[in-house]
Amino acid sequence: MTHVLLPVSGLSRRADVVEVIGAALEMKAIGAGHRAIADRLGRPATTVRGWLRRFASRAALVAGVFTSHLVALAEDPAGVLPAPAPTAFADTVAAVIACGRAVRSRFPMVTAPIWRVASAISRGLLLAPGWPPPTR
Repeated sequence: MTHVLLPVSGLSRRADVVEVIGAALEMKAIGAGHRAIADRLGRPATTVRGWLRRFASRAALVAGVFTSHLVALAEDPAGVLPAPAPTAFADTVAAVIACGRAVRSRFPMVTAPIWRVASAISRGLLLAPGWPPPTR
């Protein structure tokens, strides 16, 4: 058996760094299509479409993970919870960003970009099949 340590700048089974993938997710959250996102990021449209589909397929579960971390970390959770977004996808992106900000606020020594914080919280599995596991 071989073990590989994944830096927080990466996601499991993804060649691009998490900041590029996070930028794609943020663009989708504000309404951009996968082709426009791919053009802007200089990535193949099929790759970007795969990221967006994987994230969308687990949006509710991912939002739950990041919202629970946000509530646990924030001094005033009601003051930092993001306002409802027009789509579940956008809600989930907002939860990830708010959680990253809460981590950096609670722990000032954490200076990593928000999407690297998200990678650390998900243990590099943000877009991995089966993460997060369904709640029972």
